[in-house]
Amino acid sequence: MIKPEGYSRTQRAAFTLEQLRTVIARPATELSYVDEYELIVAVILSAQCTDARVNLVTPELFAAFPTFAALAQAEPTDVVPFIRSISYPNNKAKSLVRMARQVQKQHGGQLPRTQKALLTLAGVGRKTAQVVASVAFGDPEALPVDTHVFRVANRIGLVHNAPTPLKVERGLKSVLPRGSWGEAHHLLILHGRYTCTARRPQCASCVVVPACQYYAAHQRLPKPLEGLDPSKGAYYCKTRRHYFDHCAARTDHSGVSQNACPRCGSMNVFRSSTGMTTKTVRDYRI
Repeated sequence: MIKPEGYSRTQRAAFTLEQLRTVIARPATELSYVDEYELIVAVILSAQCTDARVNLVTPELFAAFPTFAALAQAEPTDVVPFIRSISYPNNKAKSLVRMARQVQKQHGGQLPRTQKALLTLAGVGRKTAQVVASVAFGDPEALPVDTHVFRVANRIGLVHNAPTPLKVERGLKSVLPRGSWGEAHHLLILHGRYTCTARRPQCASCVVVPACQYYAAHQRLPKPLEGLDPSKGAYYCKTRRHYFDHCAARTDHSGVSQNACPRCGSMNVFRSSTGMTTKTVRDYRI
């Protein structure tokens, strides 16, 4: 078996898609919608909010405002009661009404089909425009990057230390075949939502671990030490073999701030109470 560091990024990307296809039968958005109008409204609402929460509020919202025309006639204060449990309801209500009025006035009541035109609408950023263009119109140039795609792509090593969604998008497009971008978007989102989660990734059940740089980095962390005595100090430096209560800080070669021994500067530090290393692996959460 090839070790994670033995894969090129292109090989790692191909392996990742191949493996995720075996466990994700239906790579598609989990937002509930029936047409382009409902899709763009749901995507705007989903910013910094879960799809599950959006799906709870949109049935009543769409019953009250079933079309662009109906929403364009509303005031933001009319919309807020329907989306009060969504993040930033006041701002999103304003954006939804403005977006609907733009569609009515500037596009004849029809949602524009290009990313460039979608970006002119209120509440629509790069990710939203790409999601709508990909899902509604099958735009092969769209590869939306949300928090899940950003985290998963960096963790696995599909991109190299890409600090922004735009750099992740460009990095993914350089290693994935163009025809797979829409599918890859959904596969990576669903993998991040249910397996490679932000706080507790389920590495034990992950099919991508053979190629995952994040997993490999965790495997290289020092093993726990036994027999440490917390009464002698909160931390133990294995390099100098002594205890202390307050750590210094050092930045390692990957740019991660680590606890360090205040005497010798070693980062080979363990918690006395658990025997666990204090070293951490670089993570990518936004």
